[in-house]
Amino acid sequence: MTKALAKRNLTIDYFFITLGSILMAISIVMLIDAKVVPGGASGLSMAIHYLTGGTVPVGMLIWAINVPLFFWGIKELGKQFAFRTFYAFTLSSLAIDLFRGDFPGLSFIKIQNLNAMQDLFHHDFLFLILISAVLLGLGLGLIFKFQGTTAGSDIVASIMQKKWGMKPGNAIMMIDFVVIAVAGIIIEVMNLSPEKPALSLTLYALFLLFISSKIIDFVIDGFDYARAVHIISDKYEEIANAIMNDMSRGATAIKTRGIYRNIEREMIYTVVTIKELPAVIEVIKSVDPTAFVIINNVHEVLGEGFRRRI
Repeated sequence: MTKALAKRNLTIDYFFITLGSILMAISIVMLIDAKVVPGGASGLSMAIHYLTGGTVPVGMLIWAINVPLFFWGIKELGKQFAFRTFYAFTLSSLAIDLFRGDFPGLSFIKIQNLNAMQDLFHHDFLFLILISAVLLGLGLGLIFKFQGTTAGSDIVASIMQKKWGMKPGNAIMMIDFVVIAVAGIIIEVMNLSPEKPALSLTLYALFLLFISSKIIDFVIDGFDYARAVHIISDKYEEIANAIMNDMSRGATAIKTRGIYRNIEREMIYTVVTIKELPAVIEVIKSVDPTAFVIINNVHEVLGEGFRRRI
């Protein structure tokens, strides 16, 4: 890779990490007054924010929690994730306090007071949480996709995996559940939401986690835009030639042996776009209607004839 290309890729990575951090910050700002806690360091910071009567800004708390976790992560996991992680959680922390109007001299920037936000808060609470979940998922998905992290529970989960062999997904789920439960208890004991019971807010938080996790997966994996086709047929040569000549697609022959009939032959493997799939099936049927065909989803293909995902 040339230096110019590497620099371009690095610029793209940081652009999308920046965008992801801003989207995540907007989501957290929407959730603070709603008292729906997303889990992780952000959720723990919101719980402390409620416990202290809102005197300490949430973004500042997130940064204060993440810094020791960040250095712990460097010690236990190495420096490979360091700068992008520090950049992501620092930028998102600053953006949260900026958008909340907690910066001196910038108190007029309070997106939580926008008419649209207030209307959703009072008249369509579920849609407010849904929008927040989408923004949170998009933000985190972009950060993760472009090789950043937001520290917090990600680091703790990675360390738990290294030390005790716990799967990261299970560890993050456990951490988030504990944080949400603690926040719910604080909201209930301090009677911070007389309009909605703490249990209802906890259920909203679980709904938020579910939706945002699905959005994260979508951003990282995207829509399936290609299909891998495995073709087992006695007429494999004719099928391979038809795919290459009629479809202008490459094909790979893999030596196989059928156990039932104990016949050695070659299996044809090819990758096509979703739009091309019906035509490939038609080509196969025209050559050998009895061919055994296996079709798999493909999230990404790198190589000639296919575009790379952003």
